[in-house]
Amino acid sequence: MRSALAMVALVASPAMAEVTQSEPGGFVSTHRLVIAAPPEQVWDTLIVPSSWWSGEHSYSGDSANITLDLRPGGCWCEKTRGGAVEHARVLYIDRARALRLSGAFGPLQSGAVTGTMTFTLTAQGAGTALTLTYVVGGYNPGGLAGFATAVDGVLGAQMPALKARAEAR
Repeated sequence: MRSALAMVALVASPAMAEVTQSEPGGFVSTHRLVIAAPPEQVWDTLIVPSSWWSGEHSYSGDSANITLDLRPGGCWCEKTRGGAVEHARVLYIDRARALRLSGAFGPLQSGAVTGTMTFTLTAQGAGTALTLTYVVGGYNPGGLAGFATAVDGVLGAQMPALKARAEAR
């Protein structure tokens, strides 16, 4: 049984986000939060991005169009009115522990840019510490440092919905 203090700590833990490195050739965005749900429950939410990714930050405007084919080489894809977009490919799966994807999300696709997005889940008491790290590098006219804050903001905007959805399961 969870103590009242443990519950308060899980519920009250704010998300921590920051651009941990930024330079012309790339950047790193890191987000950390504690979710009041066990890793298996968080995982089951994480692998259904249509349930927590905002339609505001999609090409189609509707998160229901986002899918994740959970297998090596599988696609985090989105159906659009006129076709589709590949956001990333699955690189690594360790159920309820880690998910790693490779891809350039959103406007990063306009250059010769790639990113590695890693979700790490660690049991923390009765909950889960989730860390999202997105390492972006490559070439884009004008550099990549200017994208860091915007991309970090978009990723950060997804975290409250992921947390809420996982805790509601």
